[in-house]
Amino acid sequence: MSSSATAGNNPGRIMAKAASVNIDNACNAFLHDCFRQFGIHVVSLPGDPVALLNKQKFEACVIRLYDPDAERILQAARNSNSNRRIVIYGIARSTQEALRFSKYGINAVFDEPLDRQSVLKVVRSTHLLVIHELRRYVRIPVVADVRLDIGSGSTNVVNGEVSSGGMSVLSTVPIASQEPVQITTTLPGLPKITLRAYICWAKPAEKLYGLRYDPADDRRLSVRRWIDQYLEIV
Repeated sequence: MSSSATAGNNPGRIMAKAASVNIDNACNAFLHDCFRQFGIHVVSLPGDPVALLNKQKFEACVIRLYDPDAERILQAARNSNSNRRIVIYGIARSTQEALRFSKYGINAVFDEPLDRQSVLKVVRSTHLLVIHELRRYVRIPVVADVRLDIGSGSTNVVNGEVSSGGMSVLSTVPIASQEPVQITTTLPGLPKITLRAYICWAKPAEKLYGLRYDPADDRRLSVRRWIDQYLEIV
């Protein structure tokens, strides 16, 4: 990941940053709640967004496409050395409103008025692009016991899918999404492995959680080698 943000109450959690441009506080809170489930921290830009997009690096941005200043902001983002490949989420009142800005490569559109399930669906389908993992990681279904050490406690869960970047797990015990964790598991053919991770998304109703390995933990490379070998076998 090219940059990271650390939440104030989560010093161990690495997150991608999404700039919120000219969006009111209530909407910002709503977007923050939706995006954070996927490891993306929404940051409201104070002052002139064009100047900030030229100075600061973001992985994504959210902008109302009917903002009178939308075109100037989109142009600044796409012309910025650090943000020209930024993932752009546009809030639009109609398809035509979004199509007006197609030359700027809008990556995804939220329909106005915003609906929680619709927003989550869009973010779910695009968040790997934001955190630079889009289809780099093959997901391999595998059933394995996993121990999660969270703070001073631990819980046993069942693995769902494994990728080079993370894994999904089923847990009958709710897992706080803001907590960094330590994973201990055994993949077929490998000795027991322990590595650092954090919760990047959660579906408590389905008892399903997504874990992303800490990019600074080189032990994750053994998982990548296991996947390579697994694919050669199958």
